[in-house]
Amino acid sequence: MSEWIHSTVGAVTAYQRAGGTPSVTVDEYYGGEIPFVTIEDITKSTRFLNKTEKRLSEKGLLNSAAWLIKEPHILYSMYATVGKPIINHIPCATNQAIIALKESPKIEQSFLYYQLLFIRPQVYKYTSQTTQSNLNAGSVKKLSISYPKDRQQQQKIVAVLSSIDVAIEKTEALIAKYQQIKAGLMHDLFTRGITADGKLRPSREQAPELYQETPLGWIPKEWKIEKFKDITEILTCGVAATPDYVESSIGVPFLSAQNVNEGKVNLRRFSYIPMMLHKQLTKYSKPKKGDILYSRVGAGYGEAAVVEFEWEFSVYVSLTLIRMKKNYDNYFYKYLLNSYQVKNRASIDVYQGGGVPNLNVKVVREFLLPVPEHKEQIWLADKLKLLDKKIDEDCKALEKLKDLRAGLMSDLLTGKVRVKGN
Repeated sequence: MSEWIHSTVGAVTAYQRAGGTPSVTVDEYYGGEIPFVTIEDITKSTRFLNKTEKRLSEKGLLNSAAWLIKEPHILYSMYATVGKPIINHIPCATNQAIIALKESPKIEQSFLYYQLLFIRPQVYKYTSQTTQSNLNAGSVKKLSISYPKDRQQQQKIVAVLSSIDVAIEKTEALIAKYQQIKAGLMHDLFTRGITADGKLRPSREQAPELYQETPLGWIPKEWKIEKFKDITEILTCGVAATPDYVESSIGVPFLSAQNVNEGKVNLRRFSYIPMMLHKQLTKYSKPKKGDILYSRVGAGYGEAAVVEFEWEFSVYVSLTLIRMKKNYDNYFYKYLLNSYQVKNRASIDVYQGGGVPNLNVKVVREFLLPVPEHKEQIWLADKLKLLDKKIDEDCKALEKLKDLRAGLMSDLLTGKVRVKGN
């Protein structure tokens, strides 16, 4: 078995060098040809950096602590998104929140990348606690890592982990592709609708006689416009009380805005309240399967999801509870609330009270919404459900791949399991 060396980042790197930021008040320092890496770029990237949001000019580079990183290095985040490594595939410069690490002959660059990724959960003990957790160059050098002395064994480990990462990246790209398709389809469906044969209506440019002008813009002639409050049985916010919380075995789930995101009710984490209090809170509007939960407070305001479970639960004031009348499809209106058209309107009406976005339920009641025939509502929702099903399948496959990678990293990067073969 290959000997494993217990070492530090400082001992396995030829150098460690942070960047800098040119003065943002000097316009000529920016907009040039040099990609400028910030924490936001690292947060968005996976293994490799291939593009940046910002660029520097030669003058900007010369008038700051930034420097041109011509070859691939490990770029390691020290602020905000602490401890995330990526490898640059383009020449670039970085700001002072990122340190560039150049591996020594002792270690493969990609092996060091995976070790840094593996130890990321433990790096917070090295951070300085100010307004946020930060690392510095000295603490990065002290980070403990291990590696097999045999570089061929390092390369074998990298080959296994890289193959999983390629599968992860392909799956992520597929999910992004379907999400883009969904966004485009939602725009078309909510402005053109579909005919009885399941096809999109011709566009207004192609067939203007099929459309009417309304306060919402041009919509199909068969559609009506109604206020949200007039097509719902219930449209009310949750309770503003601050209840006592109890153990799950004697309580009822208490959902808030953080439980509604990406068009779904997220049940990974929530609180419980006593059954007696739940009965008091739901005396007039008891949530049930098929209702729509609409977040109206916080950064994620304007997200809608349909309840697809039959548990008893209560909702906090940050959520709006919506129950559609008969002949108004709940899934159609869930998708409509999540559309660009309605979200854009919500962003205009939202109140920034104390820095926290707040979409008043009275405003939501007055939303003007398009109303196709009931059959068309169902057809439209079904088309989007099919896409959601595909996205969900790919998301589950992605989670399995990530779990597989985590297990392999735990085995391979600690020496528990040796990679065999040539």
